[in-house]
Amino acid sequence: MSEDSLAHRIAERLLAQEGTSPVWGIILEEARVGYARIAMKIRPDMTNGLGSVHGGMIFALADTAFAYACNSRNIATVAQGASILFLSPAHPGEELVAEASEDAIAGRSGAYSVAIRTRDGRAVAQFQGHSRSVGGPIIDDDSQGESHG
Repeated sequence: MSEDSLAHRIAERLLAQEGTSPVWGIILEEARVGYARIAMKIRPDMTNGLGSVHGGMIFALADTAFAYACNSRNIATVAQGASILFLSPAHPGEELVAEASEDAIAGRSGAYSVAIRTRDGRAVAQFQGHSRSVGGPIIDDDSQGESHG
């Protein structure tokens, strides 16, 4: 099995085990080593009092993409810190796409950037995540081959 194929299986496993992502309608579009792209359509119940998508929903979408990217090597990894910059509002009916990319890894720590855009490409937010591997595999079976990092 290729490393990217394993990374996709890991993201699928994480998505299936989460309580939040399925409820929010998060769709896994792509996952490979150090990268993940997911999408979520904004519903009226995801908005704030001003009618735009709640910042917490945008953060959660970005954090989910970050989780899939930083766990892609099949080593259990958690967030040790994150920040977000909100750039423009999104509204019900729009679809948001979060694209997470690995910037650097040093030992057990990693740095990731997540761009959150509308499906048509308008920038909504930029997220920076810092990860820390805690060890142990996400998928522990013989079908993973030598791609275990």
